[in-house]
Amino acid sequence: MKKILVLGAGKSATSLIHYLLERAEQEDWQVTVGDRDIELARHKVEGFDRGHAIRFDVEEEERKEQLIRDHDIIVSLLPAFLHPKVSKACLKIGRHIITPSYVSKEDVSMNEDFEKAGLLFMGEMGLDPGIDHMSTLQIVHDIENRGGNITAIRSFTGGLIAPESDNNPWNYKFTWSPINVVLAGQGTAQYLKDNKRKYVPYNRLFSLYETYNIADYGAFEVYANRDSIIYLDKYELNNIPTFIRGTMRRQGYCDAWNAFVKLGWTDNGFPIVGADQLTYNDLLEAFLPKTENGKSLRENLADFLDIDTSHETMSKLAWLGLFDNVKIPLKNASPAEILKDLLEPKWKLEPQDKDMIVMLHIIDYELNGETHRYKANLIVKGQDAENTAMAHTVGWPLGIMVKLLSQGKIKSRGVKIPIMPEVYEPVLKELEDFGVLFTHEDSVLVG
Repeated sequence: MKKILVLGAGKSATSLIHYLLERAEQEDWQVTVGDRDIELARHKVEGFDRGHAIRFDVEEEERKEQLIRDHDIIVSLLPAFLHPKVSKACLKIGRHIITPSYVSKEDVSMNEDFEKAGLLFMGEMGLDPGIDHMSTLQIVHDIENRGGNITAIRSFTGGLIAPESDNNPWNYKFTWSPINVVLAGQGTAQYLKDNKRKYVPYNRLFSLYETYNIADYGAFEVYANRDSIIYLDKYELNNIPTFIRGTMRRQGYCDAWNAFVKLGWTDNGFPIVGADQLTYNDLLEAFLPKTENGKSLRENLADFLDIDTSHETMSKLAWLGLFDNVKIPLKNASPAEILKDLLEPKWKLEPQDKDMIVMLHIIDYELNGETHRYKANLIVKGQDAENTAMAHTVGWPLGIMVKLLSQGKIKSRGVKIPIMPEVYEPVLKELEDFGVLFTHEDSVLVG
């Protein structure tokens, strides 16, 4: 019997846990789910004989090591900054680890140690990062095998709300960690365009977006996501002129979110002392560099943003309650925490809401003297607020990876991401059984 340990029972864990438990009898697995909230873990394994819930705290060193020692494969869905506490214990004890989180420099530094120990640390095994890597490399390798020369890759992903559940002016609801949404994009985005490195600091990120259309779903805005350039080596595409990975939102989102960035309301680095004594009006006025007498708060904000009061951004901000004379319910909270608290009830998924994953790859290549453009797009919709497309597309690849590793079908060792055929071929094939299907179009560019 193989014993699987899943650490973390949050929103993204549901589909993974159910995938494992539904196959536990056939694969002869015992699945343990650990979370600081044991009731949450119990809820996730309820009704499955081979599922077991425990309370887990990553800071309890001895208990953590004993749990890892008692299991064969570890899946960590903990916040990314906690992963080293798990991966180092896995290396020490001798266990494989799989996670959907980005592989950090600290993780990469352990590559040789994992290889020598005959262990696999598979990171970025979720949606984005994860399915984006696998689907991109599958297309790239196919083009290269046909003799094509890749000249540009643009890859974008968004966790959004399905049109049938889209009932707010932001066209957005929370499908993953609210605080991570508020903090998304911080740092400097990097990508390659026409053989030149491009850098986009956070203060300009949401004003530098492009618009793409997807058939039947309309227009989407995309902005650069993190450091694209680090993937050039990993993808073995060092001679490609243009390479960018980005995030997708509905049209109008970026301009409106940029208002919060300009105001400084996405800053998580300091507390607003006595915030509970302020209204949102008070806080807004405190962040405006100047307010003119005789003008309303709305007019002063519009002046600061250099837009008209009738601009759709102003409507979006008003809908959130930014101009309501309501007290802030948090004491000594950061601006980002106050913003998260304001957004949560407005962007909450209702029980029957359906979320939607959108992914778009645009790959230019040369073949037989012609320039081609290959487009692949993915649309996945959730069932309800618990069985979300986000949870599915993060959890299913993780579950499939556990199965392949358990069956001895994955030979790679060291710190890896899923860009090799032995991983992406079987994972993408099985994902098709769940309805994770790309639409493909390959055309010749004229002129």
